Amino acid sequence: MARDGAIYACQSCGAVQSKWAGQCPACGAWNTLVEEVASRPPGAMAVSKTGRGRGLAFEGLADTTPAPPRITTGVEEFDRVCGGGVVPGSAILLGGDPGVGKSTLLLQVAAQAARGGAACAYISGEEAVEQIRARAQRMGLADAPVRLAAETSLREILEGLKRDRFDLVVIDSIQTLWSDAHEAGPGSVTQVRAAAGELVRMAKKRGVAVILVGHVTKDGAIAGPRVIEHMVDAVLAFEGERGYPFRILRGAKNRFGATDEIGVFEMGDMGLREVRNPSALFLDTSGERAAGAAVFAGIEGSRPVLVEFQALVAPSAYGTPRRAVVGWDTGRLAMVLAVLEARCGLALGDRDVYLNVAGGLRISEPAADLAAAAALASSALDQALPQDCVVFGEISLSGEVRPVSRMEARLKEAAKLGFRRALAPSDVDPVPPMAVTGASRLAEAVRRIGDGEWT
Repeated sequence: MARDGAIYACQSCGAVQSKWAGQCPACGAWNTLVEEVASRPPGAMAVSKTGRGRGLAFEGLADTTPAPPRITTGVEEFDRVCGGGVVPGSAILLGGDPGVGKSTLLLQVAAQAARGGAACAYISGEEAVEQIRARAQRMGLADAPVRLAAETSLREILEGLKRDRFDLVVIDSIQTLWSDAHEAGPGSVTQVRAAAGELVRMAKKRGVAVILVGHVTKDGAIAGPRVIEHMVDAVLAFEGERGYPFRILRGAKNRFGATDEIGVFEMGDMGLREVRNPSALFLDTSGERAAGAAVFAGIEGSRPVLVEFQALVAPSAYGTPRRAVVGWDTGRLAMVLAVLEARCGLALGDRDVYLNVAGGLRISEPAADLAAAAALASSALDQALPQDCVVFGEISLSGEVRPVSRMEARLKEAAKLGFRRALAPSDVDPVPPMAVTGASRLAEAVRRIGDGEWT
C-alpha cells in the first residue's frame, strides 16, 4: 500500500503519477515509475489562501535595460559560445559524451578565469581533490587560485557557497548530487530536478555564475528531466568523434547570446588547445583534389567554416545497395540522391553510396545540399572539382538550386584561405577575387562538373 503523500515519478521522462503502473503513460517506457515521497523543496514558500501579495510592478517594452556584465574567462572559444563571456547570476548546463573532455574544459575555464581575477570554485562529485590537482599539474594549471572541493551533498555545497564569495562555480556533475529532503537515490529524476532548482536559485540570489555538468544518454540527450534545460540560461553541448582530436563546443540555448554558435578545440597532452581558424583545420591542402571531394563553405553560428565533403559511389556487391553517411543527416542524403536520379539522370539506385564530412564535424544546415550533391556527382562521373573551388547552395525537390543566408561571408572566408572559384546559386554577387559559377538548376551544376566547364 502506498504511503500518504507518495508519488510515482518516471525515471525516463520525469512525469509524475498518483499510482504505480508498469508502463509510463507519458513516454511509454516500461518499469520506470519509482515511488517517491512528495515534499516541499527547501526554501519554497507556502502560498497563503488569505494573504495579500505585493502585486506586480509592470514596465514598458521601450524601457532601457543596461546590458548584463560579463566574466571573461580567458578561454576565447568558450566566451564566444557564451555570447562574449559568462553572465553573473546565470546557470549554464554543459553536456557531452563520457571522455570527451568536459571536466578538462571546465578546469581550464576556471583556472583561466581565476588567473584573470575572478573568484572560482570547482566542486566535483566524481573525483577526489587529489585527482583534480594531478590533472591541473599535467595541464600546467597548478598555480591558478581555484578553490577545490569534493562533495555530493547538496546541503553541504550550498552551505559552503554561502560562507565564501565566488564569481564562478563549476559543479561536476549534477547527476552525482543528492538532497536529504528527498528519499530518491542520486541520479534520479527527483534528485536531479531538486539539485538543479536549488543551485539555479542560489545563482540568481547571490549573483554567482554556475556551470553544471550533465551526463548524456546513449541517444546524445542530456540525462534527467527536460525541465532542467528550461531552468538554466544556457545549454552547451561538447561534441567529438572518437579517433579525432577535434572537439566542438556548440550552444543549443543561450539567453544572453546567439544559439548554434561553435567553439573549436583540439585535444592534446596538455589539455584542450583553442583553434582560431577551424577552416584550415578541416581542409586537406596537401595536393590535387580527388574525384568525390567538394569543399563546402558553411556557417556555424556567426562563424564561416570551410569543410570537405567526401563521397564514394561504387558498384554494389549485394542485392540491397548500402547508404552510409558520417557527419550529415541520413534523410537529407536520401533526398539528394533521389533528386540526382530523377532530375539529373544519374543512376545511383543500384550503387553503394558513402558520404563523409572530414574532420569529425557535423553539418546540419541545408546550404550543404549542393556540396553533397557535387561530391556525389564528382565520384559517380569520376571528374574532380577544381582545387580552388568551394560549393554551397540548397536543393529543392524540383532540382532548383536556391540561395542561402550570408553568401557574401562564405565567399570572403573562402577567398581568405586561397580559394578563387565558387559553385553557388545563380543570384549570388561575386566577391573579388572570387569567380562565381552560378547554377539555377542542379542538372546544370552536374553538367558543369562532368564537362569540366568553369568560368
